[in-house]
Formats: sequence, C-alpha cells, structure tokens
Amino acid sequence: MLVDSHVNLHGERYEEDLEEVFARAEAAGVGAMLAISDRLSLTEEIADIVRGRPNLWRSVGVHPHHAKDYPGLAAETLVELAEPEEVVGIGECGLDFHYEYSEREMQEPVFRAHIAAARKTGLPVIIHARNADDAVAAILREEAEEGAFTPLLHCYTGEWPLAETALSMGGYVAFSGIVTFNKAEAVREVARRVPLDRLLVETDCPFLAPVPHRGRRNEPAYLPRVADRLAELQGVDRETLDAATTENFFRLFRRAKLAS
Repeated sequence: MLVDSHVNLHGERYEEDLEEVFARAEAAGVGAMLAISDRLSLTEEIADIVRGRPNLWRSVGVHPHHAKDYPGLAAETLVELAEPEEVVGIGECGLDFHYEYSEREMQEPVFRAHIAAARKTGLPVIIHARNADDAVAAILREEAEEGAFTPLLHCYTGEWPLAETALSMGGYVAFSGIVTFNKAEAVREVARRVPLDRLLVETDCPFLAPVPHRGRRNEPAYLPRVADRLAELQGVDRETLDAATTENFFRLFRRAKLAS
C-alpha cells in the first residue's frame, strides 16, 4: 500500500464529498494518511475528521503563512496539543520567503517553537521551506546543538544542500506531484539523490495535483501518480517504492500504528 504523508482535508474544499475522497483513496491503494494542521484554531476541526477513522492520523502546528497570528507561540502549547495518541507529528511549520504572508521576523520564532516541541515530545517536525533554504538549514543546525530532533522536509522544492542537511540529522524528504511537472527537473534531480530509506510520498492535497490532473483539486487517490514518477527516478519498481516509503513513514512517525 501507499501512505499519503501530507493531506489537508479540512476546510471547504472537501465539505461536499469527503467520504467519496476516502473511498477513492482506498480504491487507489492509499491505505493510510496524515492530516496536517496549518493553524491551531483548526485543531478541533481536524481532530473531528480524524476521529474514528483507522489509519488516519494528524499533526499540530502553524504554517509560516499564519505565523503572524501566533506571536509568542510557546513550545509548551504545542506539546500539550500533541498529547492525544492520534497526533503523530509537529507542524506544518517552517519559513516561506516567497509569499511572506507573515513577515520573516515573525516566522522564525514560531518555527523554533515547533522544533522545541518536537524535541520535547520526540515527534518529528514537518517543515515547509520555500525560497528559504539557507535560513532553514541554518536554524536546523543551530537547533540541533540544543538537542536531537527529526526533521521531515515536506513537498520538497529546494536544492540539494538543504536536503543534505536534514538527511545528515537523520531526517527525511517527501515529494509531491511537483515531480511530475514538466519544468521541475531540478526537483527531480534532488529526488534521484535522496536515499530510498529516507524518502516519503505525499499529495499535499488539495494543492499540486500531479500530471495529468494538474490544475484540478488534488486528492489522495492521485498519490500513485507521484509514486510512479518517484519509482522511475529512484530506478526501482513500484512494489519496492511502495514498500520502502510505507516502512519509512512508520519508522519516522513511530506513534502511528496500523489498525489490524
């Protein structure tokens, strides 16, 4: 099976057909998913989606776009929110210097609070990095001096040095439908270099639908398109890619347990 390591199922985009989205994912061989938090104000909404669904887990965190809404965010707040057993990761957090919906000086302390929470809980920290490779890498190295934590670079679009930094810390790198885009050769080159035992797959739905669905609402059922391209880039067959990325997910997100 495949595990979609990053889905955004809350909000209005799936209000009318969420059950059908889950059914299509199951039919496509996607057997588990991680529902991602982008704002703490949506914690209960995301928890309601996850509740009662086997093999669906969630994270707690603040996307850098919304860092401005959480000034002074304390690691302890995230630690407390991460107590439920279905919470398996901290984030999505990080730095976005492309849109800068939150000013840069507001993003960094919120990012560091997530890393501190990851350190305290032992949960991996799910990182968004856009046009901020050097700054993210510098923070990862600085924070590593304070104690170990495990980074996951999600929906990776950066260059090799940031990926190498995360990998050197025992981290992982996840790729989305971007690897299928015609002009994404730089991303594909990084995907070729990431070791198979540190690789994850994701849709980042409802965004970034892979070819040939590009331009439509994305959903977990499209994950096999990502897996097909990654298997080709890694030089392995799909069975090997599926098994490796599934094993990697459960090694990284140790609190996640498959329902029997």
